[in-house]
Amino acid sequence: MKLMERGQLTIPKKYRDRYGIRPGTELEMIEKEECLLIVKKKLTQTSISEVYGILGKNKDTDRIIEDMRGR
Repeated sequence: MKLMERGQLTIPKKYRDRYGIRPGTELEMIEKEECLLIVKKKLTQTSISEVYGILGKNKDTDRIIEDMRGR
């Protein structure tokens, strides 16, 4: 890989496909001795608590879809 002028790297397609990396996938860099690892950012408890309750309790999927469509 080659680092571009603005600090961007292109991850080869075979790795993007293998690891499910798509536009918008959050990645993080971890320093290990003489290496720099690029890993997919894990879902954190904060992320879960941010979305908890969005769909509401005791709603089935049909009701959620109806609500989204404004019926």
